[in-house]
Amino acid sequence: MNRFSLGLPALFAMLSCAASPTPPPLSEAAGTGGAGGTPVVMQQVGALTPRLTRKEQVKRILPHNVRLSILEEGKARRTASGVVIGSEQTPEGLVSYVITNAHAVEMGDLKDPRLVAIVDDRANSTEYTALVVATGVVPDMDLALLKVPGLPLRPAQLAADAELELGDDVVVAASPFGRALSLSGGMVSQVEWDKESKTPRMVKTDAAIGYGASGGGIFSLESGKLLAIVEGYRTAKVGFAVAEQNFSFDVPMPGETFAAPSSKVRLFLQQKGFARLLGTGAAGTDPGTGGSSQTASR
Repeated sequence: MNRFSLGLPALFAMLSCAASPTPPPLSEAAGTGGAGGTPVVMQQVGALTPRLTRKEQVKRILPHNVRLSILEEGKARRTASGVVIGSEQTPEGLVSYVITNAHAVEMGDLKDPRLVAIVDDRANSTEYTALVVATGVVPDMDLALLKVPGLPLRPAQLAADAELELGDDVVVAASPFGRALSLSGGMVSQVEWDKESKTPRMVKTDAAIGYGASGGGIFSLESGKLLAIVEGYRTAKVGFAVAEQNFSFDVPMPGETFAAPSSKVRLFLQQKGFARLLGTGAAGTDPGTGGSSQTASR
């Protein structure tokens, strides 16, 4: 039997303090303190808008996400996660588009499968029939786009390439194991850049995920924008013996969650003929409130 020893690295807490310049004091009374009795009016310059708390930002992020389920004969065969990336009004009504992984919506081995996007509201769940309208080639472009009529969720806004920085605080929203939406926190731990296009081609985060989190969104806790889409995670095989029988299973390795950056999502939408979503739904247009009036072409 192979024995595995798991060592815990020491954790160091780093505290930093940034002192802002002291603003000039306001005059205590108009008409005093100025030369010749002229009123002195002092204004604070450069006042900053307060940053949203984690709880406030998460409340803004959650409505972008859905869980996905592939049903066969009424039973869930596979589960995944997805992010609403755009929406438009059509003659048939509101249509939303969900970005996820291509490998997560592979259904070739199933008989009469049905793909649904599920929105959970506490104890209530609503299912929407989803249709795959575009897929990339795994592993280079492990992305897929789903068309979901009637899905009334606000689209996420894609982050610009320059907004992706090592050490950024992030939250991962996904539905591991087919259960309700789950959150995990961490930071951007690695960014690989393409030397030719000068854009990010891979992102890694130390946020923990589980099976079924494929297609989940990695969001910036500062801006609330979509930084990347979870593609997978590195696993380690753990072995043990019971009653002289050997067993093994794969477990996710902490800090080894890989994702497709927003640059790849943007390129995918452009290549598949859905660039219009980048200027409408993906820019934060509220569905059902006078957003894009284009008719879906697929």
